[in-house]
Amino acid sequence: MAGTTETSVFRYHGHNRIFSFNHASSVSLSFHRPLFSLSLSSAVGAASLCCRPPRVSTAAVEYASQEGEFDFGAEIARLRSLRSAIVNAKSMEEKVAVVERDSRVKRFFGSRKGGVSRVLGGVRCDSYELFLVKCLVAAGQEHVLRSGLGLVEGEFESVRSSMRSLFYGLVEMIEKWEVSDGEALEKKNEPAGEQIGALKKLLKTLREIEQFYDCIGGIIGYQIKVLEILSQSSSGKQINRTQHINEAIKCQLLEIHSPGGLDLSKNTTYASQAALWGIEGLPELGEIYPLGGSADRLGLVHPDTGECLPAAMLPYRGRTLLEGLIRDLQAREFLYFKIYGKQCITPVAIMTSAAKNNHEHIASLCERHEWFGRGRSSFQLFEQPLVPTVSAEDGEWLVTKTFTPLCKPGGHGVIWKLAYDKGIFQWFYDHGRKGATVRQISNVVAATDLTLLALAGIGLRHGKKMGFASCKRNLGATEGINVLIEKNLDGKWAYGLSCIEYTEFDKYGITEGPLSPNSVEFPANTNILYVDLPSAELVGSSNNEKSLPGMVLNMKKPVVYEDHFGFRHSVSGGRLECSMQNIADNFINTYVSRRYKGVEDMLDTFIVYNERRRVTSSAKKKRKHADNSLHQTPDGSLLDIMRNAYDLLSQCDIKMPEIEGNDRYADSGPPFLILLHPALGPLWEVSRQKFYGGSISMGSELQLEVAEFLWRNVQLDGSMIVIAENVMGSTRIEENGEPILQYGHRCGRCKLQNIKVHNEGINWNSGDNIYWKHDVQRFEALKIILHGNAEFEATDVTLQGNHVFEVPNGYKMKIASTNPGLAVDLNPIEEKMMDSGSWFWNYQINGTHIHLEFVEF
Repeated sequence: MAGTTETSVFRYHGHNRIFSFNHASSVSLSFHRPLFSLSLSSAVGAASLCCRPPRVSTAAVEYASQEGEFDFGAEIARLRSLRSAIVNAKSMEEKVAVVERDSRVKRFFGSRKGGVSRVLGGVRCDSYELFLVKCLVAAGQEHVLRSGLGLVEGEFESVRSSMRSLFYGLVEMIEKWEVSDGEALEKKNEPAGEQIGALKKLLKTLREIEQFYDCIGGIIGYQIKVLEILSQSSSGKQINRTQHINEAIKCQLLEIHSPGGLDLSKNTTYASQAALWGIEGLPELGEIYPLGGSADRLGLVHPDTGECLPAAMLPYRGRTLLEGLIRDLQAREFLYFKIYGKQCITPVAIMTSAAKNNHEHIASLCERHEWFGRGRSSFQLFEQPLVPTVSAEDGEWLVTKTFTPLCKPGGHGVIWKLAYDKGIFQWFYDHGRKGATVRQISNVVAATDLTLLALAGIGLRHGKKMGFASCKRNLGATEGINVLIEKNLDGKWAYGLSCIEYTEFDKYGITEGPLSPNSVEFPANTNILYVDLPSAELVGSSNNEKSLPGMVLNMKKPVVYEDHFGFRHSVSGGRLECSMQNIADNFINTYVSRRYKGVEDMLDTFIVYNERRRVTSSAKKKRKHADNSLHQTPDGSLLDIMRNAYDLLSQCDIKMPEIEGNDRYADSGPPFLILLHPALGPLWEVSRQKFYGGSISMGSELQLEVAEFLWRNVQLDGSMIVIAENVMGSTRIEENGEPILQYGHRCGRCKLQNIKVHNEGINWNSGDNIYWKHDVQRFEALKIILHGNAEFEATDVTLQGNHVFEVPNGYKMKIASTNPGLAVDLNPIEEKMMDSGSWFWNYQINGTHIHLEFVEF
């Protein structure tokens, strides 16, 4: 290009783009695409989590903006003033007038009336929607409204040449929806349909942000909070909290301790009693599932359409993760029926989101399974709002295309306010519930043995406001920690259990490294919770920041997205997230004097511990190709399930191979596959009375989809699969046409005594095997299929090779040994035994334990 070139730089989506203009007669425009080379890696050695020191100050820190940097202080002050004026306005007209006086709004709407104004008119925005749009501009996010390049008026006031005319001409061209070859997408004065759709979606997003975050000031308050957090963590301005320790007189003093609590694996007598309290209290408990997360790390897509899917749809061990959660719950209800002889259906509240069509997928799954035989009225699905992702540099919203900010779910901590807004607490009360257990979709072992029942039992029995189930923390895991906090508040001492997210470790001086003599080791936060519903509602209904506990900006990982040019960005950023477990920060107990040991027993919050693999093992991220680490992958969580199966069955005098470390199985399948229906227990104390003696050989497969089951001296070498249609009972059609599962009614039954099973089993060399899906190739197997209330019995026989025994509804099949071969006897079940079966397990409480009696007619 001949002549002198002058370069002008303008702000675009928090980044720099460079446009070069030549002042010759031939004017050209060139884009210099930014290059991103961002590598975030961390090396974590074999060490324990520690805190040095665990004492921090919560004193406010003032920051001065350096020349050339974004002035957080000035922007926060401006927005706080605007928020205050909006709050004091009495009507919508007054609120609109307040926002219109903002300098940014006047500059944006008072200059040229281009495509934005035309599109706004095209969708016939009402006064409230115009208020939302102007709040967006006032919050400094006018670029969201700009078509194409997102140029903002006023940013080129210094340009007084032909460059300015060229910029404006370019903007006008894009705002009139013209493509590169000059062919109009729409008539000159009519906005494009695609743009109208995008704007309507934007208005919906803004409405949700304004309404949900009303407790902090809506859109303006959201941006204030973002900037406040960024101002504390921007480069070179990290808060040095420890330097304020000596200023305890002027501020709160905070100490962090490792919390003490009941270890369920050691104090087994009390653990059994607590689990019984949990079973007894089941009619007073609800279940809460926060399923709104985007689960990007899982990388789950539909195999046929390529559509991104939420974590709830992950096919795990033959069914979706959501089906697994419901099975675990039904197993506890079945246990309640077997002990008390009463039907109990727990109401389930599921928080969804629009991310990856999460809400539609979950609703559709429930409908396909006819609400799992529980009735539509036992479910409440409520959708959490999506929130904008922001640049870490200055809090600017990232934009993927015209009118489309990059939005993601705002964390599971929004669940308490959202539950109040949507009437979920009242719905639980209408079902007679006082408390609820909370678990996440990706934790596939949360209901193992007695952890959940003991947690809920203690919470109900002792009137606690909140409880945590915890365990030892794995090094390098993306999980928070549970802590006992200690504060000095106006001369009084305050204590309570809480959680610190892993993204906040630096703020509290918590590091991962070798344990030193003065280090403190903290337990893992697993997000397995018990909550007292009235206490949680009180927090969720508070019209202030308390209803959004644990607000953080998670910027540990880069945000990757494409803009409307097709450029791929990887930038430092995040979104405002809340942590549901931090509702515990509202349940602090105060004392006039300092407490030392044993304060946990007096608190409104509590914690229980168990072996890690009986508390948490997550299938939350896709295993990378050739990656030997199985941590938090479906592959790794399956190994923990196999370890639990070993712990359960080896105590029943069943010989089986032990499982080694995960590294041993990085390039192969597990040493065996054992998948047991949770209704066989779910308490191991119950399960172990149904199994005794025998062996399970290396490479064997055992799948039991049956609850009424007896195993006595069975030697398994190969594959054995028992599938009952009526695992826990049969369904009955209610007057409204819904099928409802009737626990204990016409269950399928299987009794195996002194048998040997030998077959080729799984083809462990097949490259098509996906073990965590239970999608495997077999050479041979023993399959027992029980329709309806069918029964199967095998005694003193050897079952060699491939066999399929399919028993019809209402019949009992007996297998015996003859010379040569097998004798198969199929007879109808007597009418008087149709409902109860020819035998059953009778559950009885004996002290703090459950005793099973085998009853045969």
